[in-house]
Amino acid sequence: MQCLSSKMQQNLKRQKLRKRSKREREREREMKNSLVFSLISLIGLSGFVGVLCQGGALCNNFYETSCPLAEHIVQSITWTYVASNFTLPAKFLRMHFHDCFVRGCDGSVLLDSTANNSAEKEAIPNQSLAGFDVIDEIKSKLEETCPGVVSCADILALVARDSVSFQFGKPLWEVPTGRRDGTISRASEALANIPSPFFNFTTLKQSFANKGLTVQDLVVLSGGHTIGVGHCNFFSNRLYNFTGKGDADPSLNSTYADFLKTKCQSLSDNTTIVEMDPGSSLSFDNNYFTILKQNEGLFQSDAALLTDQGSSNIVDEMLNSKTFFTEFRQSMVRMGTIEVLTGSAGEIRKKCTVINS
Repeated sequence: MQCLSSKMQQNLKRQKLRKRSKREREREREMKNSLVFSLISLIGLSGFVGVLCQGGALCNNFYETSCPLAEHIVQSITWTYVASNFTLPAKFLRMHFHDCFVRGCDGSVLLDSTANNSAEKEAIPNQSLAGFDVIDEIKSKLEETCPGVVSCADILALVARDSVSFQFGKPLWEVPTGRRDGTISRASEALANIPSPFFNFTTLKQSFANKGLTVQDLVVLSGGHTIGVGHCNFFSNRLYNFTGKGDADPSLNSTYADFLKTKCQSLSDNTTIVEMDPGSSLSFDNNYFTILKQNEGLFQSDAALLTDQGSSNIVDEMLNSKTFFTEFRQSMVRMGTIEVLTGSAGEIRKKCTVINS
């Protein structure tokens, strides 16, 4: 009986092992099937990245499925123009900045005035903007390729990045996309929101804070003045009538002031232009901070960065080229997300100069 009992026990053990082994095999198959299904789901969903990130946030490669060549088209046309006109990067960087500070990065700066409305383009800070024809050409090409898909707001954000990046042959910062276009553009709002070259530090800080940007962003983004030019009427008061008594700004390097007087010979000169970063205004680098430390910042708003200890310390940090490029990359991404329209807000304009209806 004991022998039989022992055999029976062995048989029971073998049966249990077979059952367990069968259950384990079934569980393994279930896990494999689940994994395969998950992978298939991820692969399938990745094709709809634009749809998935439309819910209120921007994302990289938003047009991956809806218009796969979008970013290539933007870069190709932009680089073609920049190759023959090295002044364009500064113009597009400024245009993007001015767009984002008024109603967010919604392409409203691109809209033309109408019989009943004076658009942002007409505001004094925007009257010297240029490069709109390049934006229009890019939009026209994208409408041919994938109609009604790519927003003017995204085009402007990409063009700003690609134009500045041309000299390096690679993108300097990420541009998450998925912005939609605004339908309102008012000159009065541009004048009220775009930081003035006459601002002191307190006003500059508040202007940036109103857009969710920090003092760090203020200083770093001011580094964009390393390329481009300024019109005499935006700084000549520092040469001839700083306090209304026919005096010069004492914070301006006297040798530099004498040089500027040879360019801007009166307070009434509103056509002459001067490099913001003398001798280096076509090269995107951190030289702006070097001349700033020498009291050669062109605008009062440049000099203002040295009047606050915190911002002055950040200026010192930006003297390191690697630090500047890293910080500029991050600040540009933050600026490019100011009050963006996503999802079903706004529209995708057929033409960047006019709303759809």
